[in-house]
Amino acid sequence: MRHRGRHRRRRRGRALRGFLTGTALALTAAATMISASQATVTDDGPGGLKPLTTSAETVPLGLTEELVPQASLDRLAAGMGRPVGVGTVLAGADRTLRDAIDCSADERKALPVSPTATRAYCWGTEDTDGWRPGAVTTSGDADDDGVWGTNRVILSGWSRSGGTTADRGLARVAFVDANDLGHLVYTWALLAVPVDGGRDYRGLVSHISGMVWYQDKLLVTADDGDRTALYVYDMNRVQRATVASEAVGRVPGGWSAHGDRYVLPAVASYRPSDTTGAAHPATVSLDRSTSPDSLVAGEWTLDGGDRDARLWRWPFSTLPGHEGLLAADDTGLVQATEAYETEVTGLRGVLSYGGGWYVTRAAGTREERGELWRQTVDHGDEDDGRARAAVCGSAESHLCWSPRTESLSYWQETGEVWTQSGRVLFALPLASVARPAE
Repeated sequence: MRHRGRHRRRRRGRALRGFLTGTALALTAAATMISASQATVTDDGPGGLKPLTTSAETVPLGLTEELVPQASLDRLAAGMGRPVGVGTVLAGADRTLRDAIDCSADERKALPVSPTATRAYCWGTEDTDGWRPGAVTTSGDADDDGVWGTNRVILSGWSRSGGTTADRGLARVAFVDANDLGHLVYTWALLAVPVDGGRDYRGLVSHISGMVWYQDKLLVTADDGDRTALYVYDMNRVQRATVASEAVGRVPGGWSAHGDRYVLPAVASYRPSDTTGAAHPATVSLDRSTSPDSLVAGEWTLDGGDRDARLWRWPFSTLPGHEGLLAADDTGLVQATEAYETEVTGLRGVLSYGGGWYVTRAAGTREERGELWRQTVDHGDEDDGRARAAVCGSAESHLCWSPRTESLSYWQETGEVWTQSGRVLFALPLASVARPAE
C-alpha cells in the first residue's frame, strides 16, 4: 500500500508540474493583450542601484534594540504553562492547503506569467476570509540546511482586515508542515506582545508585510496599529491557548488567542530613530551570502511617485547569547552597513543574494500584473548598474510578475524563492528569477 500511495503522489506531482506549465502558457496568452502603453517601465528599466554613503543618508537607518525583561517572559510562561516547540505545533496541524490543480481560475491569476512557478498552493477561503495575506519565511531562512529540528517548515503571515473594530489589524502566522510538498498542512499562532509585566498580553496590531525566521528568532515588521518597529519572537517560546474564544489575552478560565490554538509573545523589538528620514522597513528578507548574515530591508513607495525607495541591510549578531538578534552596540544601537536607492516605483518585496538585488513592483491601478526586477549596484563604471526583468506578451511588456507579492524568501538549500500573492503561496527557482539579468 505504501508503494501504491507513493506512485499516486508521483503521478500527481507530474500532473501538477504539467498543470503549472499550462497555467503559465495560458497567462502568457492573456498577457499578449497588454498594450505597449501599459508598460510603465521602458526597456532601459530603472537602471542600477545608487549607493547611499554619507552619514546623513545612513545614520537615520539605525535602530534601537529594546528587550522584553526576562522576568516578564518568565512570569507569562509560569501563568500559561511550559512553552512548546515548533515540532509540537506542527504535530497539531489540522488544516490543508490545496495544490494548484485544485485552485480556482481566479486564484491562479495570482501566479506570475514569467518566470513560471514550479510549486503553488491555495489557502481555503473559509480559513482566511477577513484576513489579509502578507509575508513568507521558511526553515530555509532559519538554518542553512533548510530544516528546523527534523522538519521543513513554511511560515505565512496574515492580518485581520475584517471583523469588529477590536479585531482589526490582529496578526497571526500559519505554521505549515512542508515535509511532504505534495500535502501541506498547517495551524495558526497569534502574534502577541506581553503587557503588565508579563501578567497578560495583547495582540500585535500590524499588517505583516515583512517577516524573517533566523536561527531561533522570528523578526516581523509592524507599521499599522503599533508604532513602526521590528518585533522579535522566540520560536522556542510558543505558548498554548487554553480557552477557545474571540478574546485576546487572559480571560476567565485561562488564556485566549482569538480562536487560535497557539500564541507567540514578543521577546524584543527594534525601534527606528526619531530623526528625519528614519528607517521604516515594510519588507525584509535574509541574505546568507554576506558575512555575517544580514537582514535586508526596503520601504514601500507609491506607484508613479517621485521618491526613490531605499534598500539597506543590517548585520546579524555573532555574539553568544544573541542568536537571531541584530548586531547592536553597547547602547543597543544597530547601524545599517549598506544602503541604496532604486528607481523602481510601487516597490513591495526585496531580496538580496550574491550581489544581485531583486525587487518586486505591485500592479498599478490599471494593470493586472506586477514586475520583478534584478538590479546591481551602479558604481559609475560603464558595465555597472544594470537592471533586467522578464519580458512577456506580444508588446514585450515587463508586466509579467504576480500582482502583489509583499516579501521574497530564498530557501538556499533548495534554490527556491517562496512568496505569496492573494490566497496563493508559490515557489520558483532563484535561477529562473536571475536569468533575465544575465
